[in-house]
Amino acid sequence: MKHRRIPNRRAVMAAAGALALAATATVTLANANAAPAPMVAKLGPAAATTLASQLKTGTAGAFYDAKAKKLVVNVVSEAAAETVRAKGAQARLVKHTLAQLDSARQTLKSRATIPGTSWGIDPRSNKVVVTADRTVKGSKLDRLTQVTKALGDKVELRHSKGEFRPFIGGGDAIWGSGARCSLGFNVVKDGQPYFLTAGHCGNAVQSWSDKQGGSEIAKTEKSSFPGDDYSIAKYTGDTPHPSEVDLYNGSTQKITKAAEATVGEKVQRSGSTTQVHDGTVKALNATVNYQEGTVEGLIQTDVCAEPGDSGGALFDGESALGLTSGGSGDCSGGGETYFQPVPEALEAYGAQIG
Repeated sequence: MKHRRIPNRRAVMAAAGALALAATATVTLANANAAPAPMVAKLGPAAATTLASQLKTGTAGAFYDAKAKKLVVNVVSEAAAETVRAKGAQARLVKHTLAQLDSARQTLKSRATIPGTSWGIDPRSNKVVVTADRTVKGSKLDRLTQVTKALGDKVELRHSKGEFRPFIGGGDAIWGSGARCSLGFNVVKDGQPYFLTAGHCGNAVQSWSDKQGGSEIAKTEKSSFPGDDYSIAKYTGDTPHPSEVDLYNGSTQKITKAAEATVGEKVQRSGSTTQVHDGTVKALNATVNYQEGTVEGLIQTDVCAEPGDSGGALFDGESALGLTSGGSGDCSGGGETYFQPVPEALEAYGAQIG
C-alpha cells in the first residue's frame, strides 16, 4: 500500500512495540463464599494494546487472542493475576519472568550476534525464539547452538530456509539512483510535508522520484540504519501527500494515527513489489542481525514481503504501525518480515502522521 503522494503511484505505508511485560500468575480460589472472578472483557486490537500498556508492571508478556477477542497476560504470582483479572484481561501462569527472558536476550546479544540470526520474546511460548537462516552454518551454527543450549528452556532455536536481508530492490514506487523502495507514511514536521521509509533505503538514496528516471519529488533529510531502520524525506515538489495507504484495488486506507503493535494482532502490509498482504504480529522488540548490521526493537510478523517492499506500510485500520525493514522468504512460499515501529520514528524526527 502506498501513500497517494504521487499521482498513480501511491507509496507504501507501514506502520512498531513493546508488549513484552514483566511477570506474575493466575489462581482461582475454590471458595463457595468468594466473590466471582471478574469477566474477561472482549476487546478489539486497539483496546487490547491500551490495556496491555496498563499491565506492564509485574507481568511477563502479553498477546491478543484475535479469535476470542481477549488480551492474555502472562504472570508468575497470584497477586499479579488478581490485578490482571480485575482489569478485564485473562491471566496465565508461566515459568519465566520478563527479566529472565530479557537476560537471555542480552546473553544472545553479547555471545551470538551472528549475521543471519534473529530473536524475539514470544509471549505465547514464554521463550526467546531464536532463528538461524540458511547462511548460518559450520562454526557459526556450532557457536549459536552452544549458546542457546546453555540458556536452557528459556530459549528455542529454529531454522529458516530463507536468508534475512533488507527488502530493497530495483523497480517501482519511490525511486533513487539504481534503487527502489516503498513509501511508508506521509507525515508532517514543522508544518511541512515529509514521508517516512526504511533507514536502509534512506542510506542508499538521497533524491527520490515517483518513477524510474523521473524528476525529484523529495530528498532524504535523515536516516538511521543499522541500529534502527527508519528515514525521513522532505517533499521538494508539488506532489499530493494525503495520509492514506494504497490498497492496490482502486481504493485507499485512511491513516489517522500511529500506534504500537500487539502480539496476536491481525495486520496488513502494502508494498510496491507484492502490493497488499496480511498476517499476524508474532513478537515485539525483536532483533535481526542482517549482513549489513544489527537492528533492534522490531515488530516480527508472518506477513510476506520481497525486495522493493522496503519502507512500505504496516497498518491496522487507520493506525500506522511499522515500516518494512526486511526478513526471509517471499510471497510465493511464505516467510517472515520485520518492521520498524512507526511511533519510534515519529519521536526521533519530531513528526506527526498527517
